Amino acid sequence: MAIDRWMHQQLLAGGAPMLRLYRWSRPTLSLGRHQQRWPEHWQVLADAGLIELVRRPSGGRAVLHAGDLTYALVMRAPDRSRAQSYRQACSWLRQAFGAAGEPLHFGHAAAASAQQRSNCFATATAADLVDPRGAKRIGSAQLWQGTALLQHGSLLLEPPSQLWRAVFAEPPPELAALPWDGDQLEHQLRRAAEAHLCMAPLLEQPLSSDEWAAVQALEAACMPDQASPLASIERATGASPMPSG
Repeated sequence: MAIDRWMHQQLLAGGAPMLRLYRWSRPTLSLGRHQQRWPEHWQVLADAGLIELVRRPSGGRAVLHAGDLTYALVMRAPDRSRAQSYRQACSWLRQAFGAAGEPLHFGHAAAASAQQRSNCFATATAADLVDPRGAKRIGSAQLWQGTALLQHGSLLLEPPSQLWRAVFAEPPPELAALPWDGDQLEHQLRRAAEAHLCMAPLLEQPLSSDEWAAVQALEAACMPDQASPLASIERATGASPMPSG
């Protein structure tokens, strides 16, 4: 998440749009920027080493990152309309999944109803993409500063049923298998992004040593209080686990 924060800062400083695809080294529950309440047993699972807790800079509800592919997109959006910005920022995802014979459409649940749930995948709003059977495939959330947009999303692929039930006390969405393996999926996503998002070839650019130092400074800006029961959130985000706004 420190890299995604850095990407957004670069955009705010006049940098170019960026797209990042990544996976997680261990099961992690990311909490939305404004999510101030969550079930107590999540901390129990974290203390037992079954999950890690982190805080996203973007909004939305909790996402279990296990058996998923995460994306972070930073771009300047000309239209501050929430619905229009999601349509623009998700066009490449719809194109990629449509090519796999898995057309996706936006959800219809009211945003207020989603705020009542702790689990991002429990409801599908206009920010989310749903498959033809009604299962939520991709959940997305945003952070705005002026016209600078950071959009996060989780592409649900093979969610672990037992862990999902332990976290959310319900089964994961039932999703159809895709015709691609992990590398093929990322290749198809890249092709779709080039054709329907940036309209140009994507340029892969590793972070320089100075850029990595900036990322690490964001991660270490607020060292965790080891006595805090939510130290894992502070350690991973450099921010208070209970934001005021």
